[in-house]
Amino acid sequence: MSVAGLKKQFYKASQMVSEKVGGAEGTKLDEDFKDLERKADVTSKAIVDVLARTSEYLQPNPASRAKLSMLNTMSKIRGQVKSTGYPQAEGVLGECMVRYGREMGEDTNFGGALVEMGESMKRLAEVKDSLDIDVKQNFIDPFQTIVDKDLRDIQQQLKKLEGRRLDYDYKKKRQGKIPDEELRTSLEKFHESKEAAEISMHNLLETDVEQVSQLSALVESQLQYHRQAVQVLEELSEGMKQRLNNAQSQPQRKRMPKPVPSFDYDPEPSNGSYSPTNAPPSYSSSAPAPSLPNRPSLRQKRHSNDQPCCKALYDFEPENEGELGFNEGDVITLTNQIDENWYEGSLRGQQGFFPCNYVEVVVPLPR
Repeated sequence: MSVAGLKKQFYKASQMVSEKVGGAEGTKLDEDFKDLERKADVTSKAIVDVLARTSEYLQPNPASRAKLSMLNTMSKIRGQVKSTGYPQAEGVLGECMVRYGREMGEDTNFGGALVEMGESMKRLAEVKDSLDIDVKQNFIDPFQTIVDKDLRDIQQQLKKLEGRRLDYDYKKKRQGKIPDEELRTSLEKFHESKEAAEISMHNLLETDVEQVSQLSALVESQLQYHRQAVQVLEELSEGMKQRLNNAQSQPQRKRMPKPVPSFDYDPEPSNGSYSPTNAPPSYSSSAPAPSLPNRPSLRQKRHSNDQPCCKALYDFEPENEGELGFNEGDVITLTNQIDENWYEGSLRGQQGFFPCNYVEVVVPLPR
């Protein structure tokens, strides 16, 4: 940084301390500018908050959002172009219904109904995926452009304006010690930044027509989604009614009792009683129980091996590529913590990711 730049930073820091600590008053901005700044601030907060809530509306499960974000990040690190899609609740339910329906048999009433409803739920998941794509293209992406460009430009202009105001106020207090030309140049730069900030905020407020258009696109995407969902559900309802009528018209199957197995009696019992041919072997309760080898406790293992590790509290079945499965009680070697929700570790020669709330840390990772 040049000498002039260092001096300017010193001027601004000195003026800020004077205002915060000493109670010195700086140059006041006019009421029109303050009103414009207030409106732009409310609009900026509305855009950012609505954008975040829209993402939560499309992907309501925070755990799935965290997992999806982690998997997509790891895909980018590994150079994989394809990203994992959000697991729609309708699709997960549909897969469950289809799996159990086929295990029961599609020729049964319940099994066939489960398969039919499961396939319809998977169609609803595809419709929801289409809603996600439409809303992202027609609503989220345009709003994100405003955040990345317009709102960032306003923040930069206001920050520059505040810096030049501090510089001008410092020099104004030392008028006579500071050359008049330098003071005049500082005042001109202050007004220049003020004008640029006003233009940025005015341009944001004048784009309300585009913002209303994007809200309209969001409504159209939702309307199209609900129309398609209603069509799928109406077809499913007709199918369920037909299946119900067919099931009610079928005669009930009667249960045929099986013969009770007979017991063979010993013709000359030694104690006057009988014993079945397949009696379980007897054992003596006085016989000593086999002793188990002494196993080192988990705490003893911890002292004997300081390698970062954790103990599984529940069974974890991997659902996506890159996840590490384990059973309750397994001791997993920790290699990394991806974020507050996911660890990376290895078990039995396999390496992958798993959720933090499924395990208890025994030896923590080094900080």
